Amino acid sequence: MKTVLNFQDADTFYEQLLDAHQGLGRDESELLNARLILLLANQVGDAQVLAECVRAAALPQPAKPSSGAS
Repeated sequence: MKTVLNFQDADTFYEQLLDAHQGLGRDESELLNARLILLLANQVGDAQVLAECVRAAALPQPAKPSSGAS
């Protein structure tokens, strides 16, 4: 599983993803995400890599330090 940035153009992908969700309700947005996950998983194809990705995504994310002034 790759854990370092591997995007050719992450900003463009993020914009495309936001555009795809524009105007969708919650249920439609969740279905779009599910279809996208399955399409991307098919591109990866390797069951072991996919299992590692699922495990990594399920890990709790560390809290971000607050940057606000006290």
